[in-house]
Formats: sequence, structure tokens, C-alpha cells
Amino acid sequence: MHNKEYTSSDIAALEQRYRATFINSIGGFKSLALVGTRNGNGQSNLALFNSFFHVGANPPLFGFIVRPDSVDRHTLNNILDTKVFTVNHVREAFYTAAHQTSARYPQDVSEFDATGLTEENKPGYYAPFVAESHIKIGAAFRQKIDIILNNTIMIIAEIKYISVPADIVLPDGYVAIDKAGSIACTGVDSYHKTEPIARLSYAKPDKAPEVLP
Repeated sequence: MHNKEYTSSDIAALEQRYRATFINSIGGFKSLALVGTRNGNGQSNLALFNSFFHVGANPPLFGFIVRPDSVDRHTLNNILDTKVFTVNHVREAFYTAAHQTSARYPQDVSEFDATGLTEENKPGYYAPFVAESHIKIGAAFRQKIDIILNNTIMIIAEIKYISVPADIVLPDGYVAIDKAGSIACTGVDSYHKTEPIARLSYAKPDKAPEVLP
């Protein structure tokens, strides 16, 4: 396989849209989920994000990136207003509907209604879940970090609720998300099934890793 090499000046010289697609996909496969929110008037909102990352397990924290606030960001505004939101894994069965939530619908239009996804409300939780998702997370806003380098925003949240198929949680706590049908993505428009290779034992300097059962 022949590789093409790019220097900083080569990257800077790329056409804007080409460069965005190139850089967005070169980082590899990313997690994918629908973020459900509701504004103060009760209007539901649903948006697709692919920038989730683990922050810590105690307390259970994760983060994700919101693009520059140059246009009206309903999801961001709702999170900052109500301080709660949901994270819902995407499956192959509804990835086209999930993709469609990225369209810029007016604030008074719910993406649930626009895409045919089912709004699921749970007692005591203000933000809506996606009924079609097999793995669902209820989150509470904890911190907003402004990234000055490119005017993006990092949201840090705490996991407050999890709904997951019981048979995919292994005895050691590992969640086999591939068995729940969760898919991944590259860039902003390419979707992928996942297939596990192996789980390996904890790495130690004096011992080769072993494949876990």
C-alpha cells in the first residue's frame, strides 16, 4: 500500500470542505449517539453527535464537543438551560433517521416528529430518550469549557441513569455494546457496524497479554 504524506502547509492548502472531511475522518472510528433534550417550554429536541469521550468512572463522567456557536444550537441551549440530557446509542435499524436529525430544523419542530423516531419519557427525568435505542444514558450537566483555539465548546456531564440489555453486561462489568447493535462512524456521514476481535488481559511488563474469555 502506497502512502501519501501531508505536511502542515499541504493540509492548510486543501480546499475548505475537502479539508474538513479529510481531517474529520482521519482520526478513525468514533462513538455515535443521539442527544435528547427539552427546552424550558417542554419542546423536545434530538441531535446526532460523534465526539463522546470517557472522562472518569468515579464519579462517572464523560464529555463531548459542540461545534462553534455561530448558529443557533438548540441542544447546547437546552443543556445549559435545563442541566439534563440523554445519550442514546444508534443502531443500524435507524441510522438514516439518526442522520436526518442533523438537519437544521426550526426550534419549534421536534426531530422526533420530523424523523419518525419515538420519544420515550421516563418518570422523574425531564429529557427525552429514544425508544429505538438499546443503550440509553441519562446525564446531568457539570461543566462547560470554552476551547479558544477553534471556538468549540466541551461539555462535561455526569451519568445519572443507564438502561442496558442485561445479557450484554459481563460478570466483570464489561459492556459488549456490539451485541446491542451499537454502530460507529467516521467523519460526519459514514456509518459502520462493529465486530469484536478480542479482549486482552491487563498489560504488565513481564507478561504477554492473554485473550480473555
